[in-house]
Amino acid sequence: MARILGGLALSLAAVIALGPLNAKDLPRIRAAVLEIGTVNWELNTIKRNGCDTANGFELVLQPFADNGATRVALEGGVADIAVIDWIWTARQRAAGKDYVFIPYSKAVGGMVVPKDSKAQSLKDMAGKKIGIAGGPLDKSWLILRAFATQEYDMDLVGDTEQVFGAPPLIYKTALQGETDGAINFWHFLAKMRAGGMRELIAVDDAARALGLDPDTPLLGYVMKESFIAEHPGIDQKLYDASRAAKDLLAKDDAAWEPLRIQMNASNEAEFELLRHGFRAGIPSDAPINIDGADRFLRLMAKLGGEDLVGAATTLPDGLFANVK
Repeated sequence: MARILGGLALSLAAVIALGPLNAKDLPRIRAAVLEIGTVNWELNTIKRNGCDTANGFELVLQPFADNGATRVALEGGVADIAVIDWIWTARQRAAGKDYVFIPYSKAVGGMVVPKDSKAQSLKDMAGKKIGIAGGPLDKSWLILRAFATQEYDMDLVGDTEQVFGAPPLIYKTALQGETDGAINFWHFLAKMRAGGMRELIAVDDAARALGLDPDTPLLGYVMKESFIAEHPGIDQKLYDASRAAKDLLAKDDAAWEPLRIQMNASNEAEFELLRHGFRAGIPSDAPINIDGADRFLRLMAKLGGEDLVGAATTLPDGLFANVK
């Protein structure tokens, strides 16, 4: 019996010893992330539930203070992925960079107004002050501009006063009543609605009216083809881990409890709206609509010009990773 127990102990010790070695043998994906970004909700779910190692890689999170730094980290080889929109990725690819796009989220913003505002449509914003996060080339702003022109023959640039600023500033000034409406990123909009504002128009609805496909994921994990060549199939492994985490967050309310602190929700209403917004932004697992993406890019090129899309006036070949 002593010999048997001793043998079991040695076997157990061997299994324990081999575990970390096997983990170290896995390829690593270094993710450059905005320190307070919503992508951390998914990435931490991947780590907490072992979705990375179950799919054959180790995810390493590298937080940065701003989105620009995450792009620099990717470009400089300090990180292997960063979450960026595919318009930027298309611009880089058209310039000869080997970036590919792996779908992450279709969540987009919209415009909100104070609860007691008399505005019922964009047309009613004529002569009003609008706060806009992301600058004059923000995709939501460009889509709403195109929608206003099509639906109301209205020039939002000329017919309204725009105030551009960082998302937290637009959030703060809107709640304080310093603007008549605000366009912000989806998670700030969720908090603004929880604070008493109401949605005037969603970018999704404007996109549909323009004949665009709102199900095309705008944000994705951007990775270099050279990295995929060094680790064949790593793009599919990341996609599978992402889908596993999304499925968990979509179906299991308990999976959100460990994320409460990160979500920085000041009350239950904010928490629930943030959870709902993330879930609404989960893209389908269907292949990306290439024709729809090309129409979207052409519209962005028309409205934003070279400053936004560079030389990418049509969809570059190989932009979207071959994952399914």
